[in-house]
Amino acid sequence: MTDMAKAVRLMIFDVDGVMTDGSLYYTDAGEELKAFNSLDGHGLKMLRATGVKLAIITGRTSKLVEKRAKDLGVDYLYQGAHDKRASYEDLLLAAGVSKDACGYMGDDVIDIPVMRRVAFAVAVPDSPELVRKHAHYITGSPGGRGAVREVCEYLMQAQGTLDAAMAPYLA
Repeated sequence: MTDMAKAVRLMIFDVDGVMTDGSLYYTDAGEELKAFNSLDGHGLKMLRATGVKLAIITGRTSKLVEKRAKDLGVDYLYQGAHDKRASYEDLLLAAGVSKDACGYMGDDVIDIPVMRRVAFAVAVPDSPELVRKHAHYITGSPGGRGAVREVCEYLMQAQGTLDAAMAPYLA
């Protein structure tokens, strides 16, 4: 697994169930709310600072996700992607990265087509069994509760950049 993670230059994430716990909250006015984990967000910022590009491919469309992606410096955002494989193929061209340098983190069957095409596929522990079968790595933490941070640190450890990323906090 470490060798697969070492090659990742573009890490792609689903949102609901990965960057959030998968719950969907609506106000009486019909506005959607999502809760994002700040530890996950800092992990994404640290990973990006090491030179790994970040992308989101999500089946839903939300201004909240657009704002979160902008706040985190996500390089590529694909929303409303009901065919995630097609978005993934577009992303490869846009980013100029081969599938051998891509990782993907998902939680449901809609994610399997991309998980099967990347070098490093990740699932969260509460994913359906079929999804977990297609993962190279299953996080110990659940989606929206540190799973993204865990993967970011795993990638940095595999690529030899974790100590340098943590050094400013230990000085």
